[in-house]
Amino acid sequence: MDSDPHSDEQILNILSLKKIAVIGMSKHSSKAAHYVPKYLIDNGYDVTPVNPTAEKILDVTCYDSISEIDEDIDIIDVFRPSEQISSLIHDCIEKKPKVIWLQEGIHDFESEELARKAGIIVVFNRCMLAEHQRLSL
Repeated sequence: MDSDPHSDEQILNILSLKKIAVIGMSKHSSKAAHYVPKYLIDNGYDVTPVNPTAEKILDVTCYDSISEIDEDIDIIDVFRPSEQISSLIHDCIEKKPKVIWLQEGIHDFESEELARKAGIIVVFNRCMLAEHQRLSL
């Protein structure tokens, strides 16, 4: 898999943004899609879960899709398989976040290019928790 080209300074700038929607957030505490957003909440981020199979996760109301969230979002953090990104990307672009962050193991070049052409920063194949800890925020 390709490596994400963002510098530490760029990642720090992205991590300074605080409003995050998490597509694929899990209600199962053993999954990264649960403990990564929990870590972000515990570190001062405002996290909104997007999961059509849950009403609430970590006492926060879930949305069925990113398009249902009324408020502005800085980062859309995606925990879905690479092959599902193309079906999600248009709704993500419509939401107009500053950043779309595809977690470790997730990469879809064509979808990422669509987002970049819409003026959205795309981070791929990186974990927000790992980057936050690595950069000692």
